[in-house]
Amino acid sequence: MVSASVITAVCVTLFLTLFLPLILYVVYGARNKGKGVWTAWLLGAAGFFVFQVVIRLPLLSLLSLNQGFQAFAAKHYVLYCLALAFTAGLFEVAGRYVVAKVMAKQLTFHKGFAAGMGHGGIESMIIVGMTYINNLLYILMINSGTFDQLVGQTEQLGVDSSALYMAKDALISTGPAMFYLAGYERILTMIFHVALSLLVCYSVWNKKAVQGVIACLLIHTAADFVAPLISGMSTEYMGNILSPTTAYILIYVFLTGMAVLSVAGILLIRKSWKRKESA
Repeated sequence: MVSASVITAVCVTLFLTLFLPLILYVVYGARNKGKGVWTAWLLGAAGFFVFQVVIRLPLLSLLSLNQGFQAFAAKHYVLYCLALAFTAGLFEVAGRYVVAKVMAKQLTFHKGFAAGMGHGGIESMIIVGMTYINNLLYILMINSGTFDQLVGQTEQLGVDSSALYMAKDALISTGPAMFYLAGYERILTMIFHVALSLLVCYSVWNKKAVQGVIACLLIHTAADFVAPLISGMSTEYMGNILSPTTAYILIYVFLTGMAVLSVAGILLIRKSWKRKESA
């Protein structure tokens, strides 16, 4: 059985990752009616979806089937993490840049902010929100006793059911704190995405696109590299340098720090944008 505290944590994180981005979209759009933020949010979401979900992730899936790539990932974990971080930054900054160029003639702070909300919001909904819908369905099946029937039907079809067993064990054995942390991480990440989208939009508007794109790429790559690197330090790949608990603490301290810096960056861009508009 999955405990009530875990069910509560899963529901809270499901709300934060799937429904909160939509609520923020509606609220921000209503408060800034007539400023083009509705379309900007959708453009930001499309930028992430096309460049990450449609292009990058399928390419990585194909590449992961290659034995040479699998051997490289196993033997060179740090370089593997760096490569994943760089490609994520590259494809996402490409999406941000295309979105900014589409809005170039009528770019504003509010549109750049909304584009960032769309970019981070759709990522949260697709990558975490949809996963937590699946988690909640599994929990209901586990607690109602129908999950084992699903496993049995899967095995009768000749499909490997090991992933289902792993999902069940994880939901039963994992404490509620881990599920809450997933929601907290998404909030931090959405703030980070808003800052990066604003950086690119402001750079395009200020006719310094090259500098903005390079800065965004470097920041995104660094952020996506550090977290898995810290996580890897608690595994045999890097000699179990850190305990899992220490690794988690360091990761979330790092993510929180990035979010704080992102808020500072958002406020700085807003101030600079307003000053140059009125100049």
